[in-house]
Amino acid sequence: MESIAPLWLWVVFVVFVVAALFVDFVVLKKQGSHAVGVREALNWSVVWVALSLLFNGLFWWAVKDSTGSSEIATEKSLEFLTGYLIEKSLAVDNIFVFLLIFSYFAVPPAFQKRVLMIGILGAIVLRTVMILVGGWLLAQFHWILYVFGAFLVLTGVKMWWAAGQEPSLDENPALRLLRRILPVSKGFDGEKFFTVENGKRIATPLFMVICLVGFTDVIFAVDSIPAIFAITRDPFIVLTSNVFAILGLRAMFFLLQAAASRFHLLNYGLAVILVFIGTKMLLIDIYKIPVAVSLGVVMGILAITMLWSARTARA
Repeated sequence: MESIAPLWLWVVFVVFVVAALFVDFVVLKKQGSHAVGVREALNWSVVWVALSLLFNGLFWWAVKDSTGSSEIATEKSLEFLTGYLIEKSLAVDNIFVFLLIFSYFAVPPAFQKRVLMIGILGAIVLRTVMILVGGWLLAQFHWILYVFGAFLVLTGVKMWWAAGQEPSLDENPALRLLRRILPVSKGFDGEKFFTVENGKRIATPLFMVICLVGFTDVIFAVDSIPAIFAITRDPFIVLTSNVFAILGLRAMFFLLQAAASRFHLLNYGLAVILVFIGTKMLLIDIYKIPVAVSLGVVMGILAITMLWSARTARA
């Protein structure tokens, strides 16, 4: 797959990601284990969104400089923005599952930050691999687009029907498998993943949480990667929009944790978005929906769902 982005912008992106992970794993680690408040989560969420938009502005300038066309630059920037918004929206559903996992295992708020940091690193590596594989498949087999499209439509329909049901981890196959394989301690041992009981080294509930978070990343990546390929096949846009959405995941988690009840209908909106994106892929050889239209549809669905959620929550 070829990208319109110049080589130096790839370098800037890699340096930025490394710096961001350094901040997460080194600088913030010095703060110690503490519960992240709403104000701190809001501030970091604003920072990540601002950095994403700033990077998109740099991307627009780089494309215009290399192609000499502001029209092409605008189109590519809209692709990034649409992809970023879709990935950010799907990440919200991912966050609700994280909330369920933390609640199920009664993870203390002070320990949640480390789990999310490791989950973010794993998600970046996983998405990168899946994007490379997905891009290669699309380059070799065009019909894969129809498979992706049908999968997204079916996933959206399934999400719609499951949106009103109470989620549960009791029958989760990954959790049941882990419990069969690993002996687990009854309580936490700080932020340790393994502890010693009766002279034996066994896993802590926090290790179970990490495994389930990783499994969740895999499941949601299967949905999100095809969704972004419906917007663009440029590997740079696919990768950067995914990574920027993931980098702000930790802050968004703590922000939505305090306001989860206000967005109780958001899954319905996400289901409609998946069906729309899947339909867009199925129609790709008949009619290509403009990127600006896709962006407007996604933003409109999210706005309507959030307003609907807020109105029914007050009622």
